[in-house]
Amino acid sequence: MIEQTVEELTPLIGTLPACRVLGAAPATIYRRRRPPAPRPSRPRPKPERALSGAEREAVLEELHSERFIDCSPAQVWATLLDEGRYLCSERTMYRMLADEGEVRERRNQLTHPAYTKPELLAEQPNEVWSWDITKLLGPAKWTYYYLYVILDVFSRYVVAWTVQHRESAGVAEQLIAQAVAQQQITPGQLTIHADRGSSMTSKPVAFLLADLGVTKTHSRPYTSTDNPYSEAQFKTLKYRPDFPDRFDSIQHTRLFSRPFFDWYNHRHRHSGIGLMTPATVHYGRAETLYAERARVLAAAYATNPGRFVRGVPQPPKLPTAAWINKPSTPEGAH
Repeated sequence: MIEQTVEELTPLIGTLPACRVLGAAPATIYRRRRPPAPRPSRPRPKPERALSGAEREAVLEELHSERFIDCSPAQVWATLLDEGRYLCSERTMYRMLADEGEVRERRNQLTHPAYTKPELLAEQPNEVWSWDITKLLGPAKWTYYYLYVILDVFSRYVVAWTVQHRESAGVAEQLIAQAVAQQQITPGQLTIHADRGSSMTSKPVAFLLADLGVTKTHSRPYTSTDNPYSEAQFKTLKYRPDFPDRFDSIQHTRLFSRPFFDWYNHRHRHSGIGLMTPATVHYGRAETLYAERARVLAAAYATNPGRFVRGVPQPPKLPTAAWINKPSTPEGAH
């Protein structure tokens, strides 16, 4: 735009005054009027020190040999040098591989299969459990206590928990066995979901679940959203007003946890299960309580209907299903 204005003012006041007025560089204006002719491209001459065709073939033959096919040029160069041979520089090897379209990861590495996204559905209690371990700060720096929690996904009921000095597959094995016995789980009834921690993927836990007829699933690596119910429960724990910055001892940790889990199971109205307590849903008392809530709301409406502009109020809906990674419904599917 500035160049166009300069061209319009040039017949009136000249190029240099027009450039001064508009703040344009005169050299830019002159270059635009007379663009330099493109220089003809000339092939780059081959340097005298370049490898000959036979030398290049020898280098490529080494790079493609069975013993060097999975090695980087640096490894090839160093190995040949140790054998008393010098064919070319490491950088030249890289350039030759680039010319051949072979600049890539040459090492023969193990590739892991793609992890499948877990998709789990619970339509009643004791169908899917989720369990995890969280660290709780101890009295000194770098000291921790480990809280194990097993949670029913449908009802959000904590079926078992323990606090220990360390993370251990043996502790996890005992806790799961205790919870399965207390909840009277039958073979083929339950799926237990966890992340990929060492205790979760340990052989003792896997053998125990196989013996009990319990299916196990795991989150994908580094995907916390694959275990959302345990993560949410730990957040509820750590955001309690009386949750301490540090615990003085393991006894202190257990003294705090015992009333917390009693409150969580029996007095905490959980938004994900219709503002019922986990124990109410887990032990089949939710429909009775729902009917009682509906009766109270109907009585309130009958007493003063003008306060309820949308008609008779209804209690929050009871849960019918709980998903871990609910699959998306394709368009047009019913």
